[in-house]
Amino acid sequence: MRIIKTLHLEEYARRHPTTAASIQYWISVVKDADWQSTQDVADAFPKAKRLKNNRVRFEIAGGNHRLIAQFAFPWGAVYIKFIGTHAEYDAEDANTVSLY
Repeated sequence: MRIIKTLHLEEYARRHPTTAASIQYWISVVKDADWQSTQDVADAFPKAKRLKNNRVRFEIAGGNHRLIAQFAFPWGAVYIKFIGTHAEYDAEDANTVSLY
């Protein structure tokens, strides 16, 4: 899969160093994947939660941070829609948030 704008994730990891290893792991798994559905994503990340519109929520750094990605499976693309603390995530609508 091709992640659109990993820069957002890398900047977040710099601001929140405890997330760096989790983010790098997420990036490496996603880049090596050839997923066709959100079920494929959930199979690779069992703690991920499937949302509407091909979105998936991931726990980062033990669940203290959340990442929402939207998948365009026909094009093999992944768009980062949100990354933030658990508290910031709780203040957003995971199905519509689009910070990037």
